[in-house]
Amino acid sequence: MDAQPQASMLRCKKLPCIALKAGKIFALFSFLVLALTFPQAPPSPANASDASPPVFHYWHVWTDTNGVSHQTKCEMNDFVMQSYAPPAAPQWLDRLKAEAAEAVVVVLPVGWVGIWHENPKPQWIVPLSGRWFVETMDGVRVEMGPGEASFGEDQNTKPNSKGEKGHLSGTLGNEPAVLMLLQLKDAPTVNRQCRFK
Repeated sequence: MDAQPQASMLRCKKLPCIALKAGKIFALFSFLVLALTFPQAPPSPANASDASPPVFHYWHVWTDTNGVSHQTKCEMNDFVMQSYAPPAAPQWLDRLKAEAAEAVVVVLPVGWVGIWHENPKPQWIVPLSGRWFVETMDGVRVEMGPGEASFGEDQNTKPNSKGEKGHLSGTLGNEPAVLMLLQLKDAPTVNRQCRFK
Protein backbone atom coordinates (compact mmCIF):
# COMPACT_ATOMS: atom_id res chain seq x y z
CA MET A 1 0.00 0.00 0.00
CA ASP A 2 1.30 3.48 -0.81
CA ALA A 3 2.11 5.99 1.87
CA GLN A 4 -0.67 8.47 2.65
CA PRO A 5 -0.67 11.38 0.16
CA GLN A 6 0.60 14.64 1.55
CA ALA A 7 -1.94 17.48 1.24
CA SER A 8 -0.92 21.11 1.20
CA MET A 9 -2.70 24.39 0.55
CA LEU A 10 -1.24 26.52 -2.21
CA ARG A 11 -2.25 29.13 -4.71
CA CYS A 12 -2.94 27.95 -8.26
CA LYS A 13 -2.90 30.97 -10.54
CA LYS A 14 -4.78 33.08 -7.97
CA LEU A 15 -7.37 30.35 -7.23
CA PRO A 16 -7.47 28.36 -4.01
CA CYS A 17 -6.57 24.73 -4.54
CA ILE A 18 -5.26 21.68 -2.75
CA ALA A 19 -2.52 19.53 -4.28
CA LEU A 20 -2.06 15.86 -3.48
CA LYS A 21 1.04 13.99 -4.58
CA ALA A 22 1.08 10.22 -4.54
CA GLY A 23 2.67 7.45 -6.56
CA LYS A 24 -0.67 5.89 -7.52
CA ILE A 25 -3.09 8.82 -7.53
CA PHE A 26 -4.98 7.07 -10.34
CA ALA A 27 -6.71 4.98 -7.67
CA LEU A 28 -8.52 8.17 -6.71
CA PHE A 29 -9.65 8.70 -10.29
CA SER A 30 -10.77 5.06 -10.55
CA PHE A 31 -12.88 5.60 -7.44
CA LEU A 32 -14.41 8.76 -8.94
CA VAL A 33 -15.22 7.00 -12.21
CA LEU A 34 -16.87 4.15 -10.33
CA ALA A 35 -18.80 6.58 -8.14
CA LEU A 36 -20.00 8.54 -11.17
CA THR A 37 -20.76 5.41 -13.20
CA PHE A 38 -23.07 3.96 -10.56
CA PRO A 39 -25.36 6.72 -9.28
CA GLN A 40 -27.37 3.89 -7.72
CA ALA A 41 -26.01 0.80 -6.04
CA PRO A 42 -23.84 -1.38 -8.34
CA PRO A 43 -24.77 -5.01 -8.88
CA SER A 44 -24.13 -7.26 -5.91
CA PRO A 45 -21.35 -9.85 -6.27
CA ALA A 46 -24.01 -12.58 -6.48
CA ASN A 47 -25.55 -11.21 -9.68
CA ALA A 48 -22.61 -9.17 -11.00
CA SER A 49 -21.79 -11.74 -13.68
CA ASP A 50 -25.32 -11.34 -15.07
CA ALA A 51 -24.99 -7.56 -15.48
CA SER A 52 -23.64 -5.88 -18.59
CA PRO A 53 -20.48 -3.81 -18.19
CA PRO A 54 -21.21 -0.10 -17.64
CA VAL A 55 -20.42 2.69 -20.06
CA PHE A 56 -19.12 6.03 -18.74
CA HIS A 57 -19.23 9.13 -20.96
CA TYR A 58 -16.67 11.92 -20.82
CA TRP A 59 -15.76 14.95 -22.93
CA HIS A 60 -12.33 15.03 -24.59
CA VAL A 61 -10.89 18.48 -25.40
CA TRP A 62 -8.32 17.71 -28.10
CA THR A 63 -6.20 19.41 -30.76
CA ASP A 64 -6.26 18.54 -34.47
CA THR A 65 -3.25 18.67 -36.83
CA ASN A 66 -4.13 22.27 -37.77
CA GLY A 67 -3.85 23.38 -34.13
CA VAL A 68 -7.62 23.83 -33.60
CA SER A 69 -9.20 22.59 -30.36
CA HIS A 70 -12.37 20.46 -30.40
CA GLN A 71 -14.60 18.59 -27.94
CA THR A 72 -15.84 15.07 -28.55
CA LYS A 73 -18.18 13.05 -26.33
CA CYS A 74 -16.41 9.75 -25.72
CA GLU A 75 -17.13 6.62 -23.74
CA MET A 76 -15.14 4.34 -21.49
CA ASN A 77 -16.32 0.83 -22.15
CA ASP A 78 -13.48 -1.54 -21.23
CA PHE A 79 -14.82 -2.33 -17.76
CA VAL A 80 -14.09 -5.77 -16.30
CA MET A 81 -15.58 -7.27 -13.14
CA GLN A 82 -12.81 -7.93 -10.60
CA SER A 83 -11.75 -7.02 -7.10
CA TYR A 84 -9.76 -3.79 -6.96
CA ALA A 85 -8.32 -4.68 -3.56
CA PRO A 86 -8.77 -8.37 -2.69
CA PRO A 87 -10.50 -9.71 -0.65
CA ALA A 88 -13.03 -6.92 -1.35
CA ALA A 89 -16.00 -7.92 -3.51
CA PRO A 90 -15.63 -7.58 -7.29
CA GLN A 91 -16.52 -4.30 -8.94
CA TRP A 92 -16.38 -2.85 -12.45
CA LEU A 93 -12.87 -1.54 -13.29
CA ASP A 94 -11.48 0.23 -16.35
CA ARG A 95 -7.74 0.67 -15.90
CA LEU A 96 -6.69 3.69 -17.94
CA LYS A 97 -3.24 3.53 -19.49
CA ALA A 98 -1.71 6.73 -18.20
CA GLU A 99 0.64 7.77 -15.45
CA ALA A 100 -0.83 10.24 -12.97
CA ALA A 101 1.36 12.97 -11.59
CA GLU A 102 -0.71 15.16 -9.31
CA ALA A 103 -4.25 15.70 -8.08
CA VAL A 104 -5.42 19.28 -7.58
CA VAL A 105 -8.76 20.60 -6.30
CA VAL A 106 -9.64 24.10 -7.54
CA VAL A 107 -12.52 26.35 -6.52
CA LEU A 108 -13.69 28.68 -9.29
CA PRO A 109 -15.58 31.64 -7.77
CA VAL A 110 -19.10 32.63 -8.90
CA GLY A 111 -18.83 34.56 -12.16
CA TRP A 112 -15.27 33.39 -12.88
CA VAL A 113 -14.33 33.29 -16.57
CA GLY A 114 -10.81 32.37 -17.65
CA ILE A 115 -9.42 33.96 -20.77
CA TRP A 116 -8.61 31.68 -23.72
CA HIS A 117 -5.90 29.28 -22.60
CA GLU A 118 -4.64 25.71 -23.00
CA ASN A 119 -4.79 23.10 -20.25
CA PRO A 120 -1.39 23.23 -18.50
CA LYS A 121 -0.98 19.44 -18.87
CA PRO A 122 -3.15 16.60 -20.12
CA GLN A 123 -5.62 16.32 -17.26
CA TRP A 124 -8.90 14.79 -16.14
CA ILE A 125 -11.35 17.39 -14.82
CA VAL A 126 -14.14 16.10 -12.59
CA PRO A 127 -16.71 18.60 -11.21
CA LEU A 128 -17.38 17.86 -7.53
CA SER A 129 -19.97 20.63 -7.02
CA GLY A 130 -21.31 23.59 -8.95
CA ARG A 131 -21.38 23.90 -12.73
CA TRP A 132 -18.91 25.14 -15.32
CA PHE A 133 -18.53 25.41 -19.10
CA VAL A 134 -15.79 24.80 -21.66
CA GLU A 135 -15.84 26.37 -25.14
CA THR A 136 -13.33 25.18 -27.74
CA MET A 137 -11.97 26.94 -30.82
CA ASP A 138 -14.41 25.13 -33.12
CA GLY A 139 -17.30 26.91 -31.34
CA VAL A 140 -18.53 23.91 -29.32
CA ARG A 141 -19.61 24.84 -25.79
CA VAL A 142 -20.22 22.10 -23.21
CA GLU A 143 -21.72 22.70 -19.75
CA MET A 144 -20.88 20.21 -17.01
CA GLY A 145 -21.65 19.49 -13.37
CA PRO A 146 -21.23 16.67 -10.84
CA GLY A 147 -21.44 13.25 -12.46
CA GLU A 148 -19.63 14.37 -15.63
CA ALA A 149 -15.96 14.48 -16.62
CA SER A 150 -13.69 16.07 -19.20
CA PHE A 151 -10.19 15.18 -20.39
CA GLY A 152 -8.30 18.39 -21.24
CA GLU A 153 -5.64 17.83 -23.89
CA ASP A 154 -5.64 21.02 -25.94
CA GLN A 155 -1.94 21.72 -25.71
CA ASN A 156 -0.34 22.50 -29.10
CA THR A 157 -3.18 24.72 -30.35
CA LYS A 158 -2.39 27.65 -32.65
CA PRO A 159 -3.97 31.10 -32.27
CA ASN A 160 -6.93 31.75 -34.59
CA SER A 161 -7.58 35.07 -36.37
CA LYS A 162 -8.85 36.53 -33.05
CA GLY A 163 -5.75 35.41 -31.14
CA GLU A 164 -7.72 32.71 -29.28
CA LYS A 165 -6.09 29.36 -28.54
CA GLY A 166 -7.03 26.40 -26.38
CA HIS A 167 -10.39 26.93 -24.74
CA LEU A 168 -12.50 29.40 -22.77
CA SER A 169 -14.00 28.23 -19.47
CA GLY A 170 -15.99 29.64 -16.58
CA THR A 171 -18.53 29.04 -13.85
CA LEU A 172 -22.30 28.83 -14.30
CA GLY A 173 -25.01 29.70 -11.82
CA ASN A 174 -24.80 31.23 -8.37
CA GLU A 175 -22.33 28.90 -6.65
CA PRO A 176 -18.59 28.27 -7.05
CA ALA A 177 -17.49 25.31 -9.18
CA VAL A 178 -15.27 22.86 -7.30
CA LEU A 179 -13.21 20.78 -9.73
CA MET A 180 -10.79 17.91 -9.15
CA LEU A 181 -7.95 17.87 -11.67
CA LEU A 182 -5.81 14.79 -12.20
CA GLN A 183 -2.80 16.02 -14.14
CA LEU A 184 -0.90 13.34 -16.06
CA LYS A 185 2.81 12.97 -16.72
CA ASP A 186 2.01 11.73 -20.26
CA ALA A 187 2.95 13.97 -23.17
CA PRO A 188 -0.07 15.51 -24.95
CA THR A 189 -1.25 13.87 -28.16
CA VAL A 190 -2.52 15.48 -31.36
CA ASN A 191 -5.53 14.31 -33.39
CA ARG A 192 -6.33 11.38 -31.05
CA GLN A 193 -9.85 12.11 -29.77
CA CYS A 194 -11.39 9.55 -27.42
CA ARG A 195 -8.04 7.89 -26.73
CA PHE A 196 -9.24 6.48 -23.40
CA LYS A 197 -11.64 3.57 -23.81
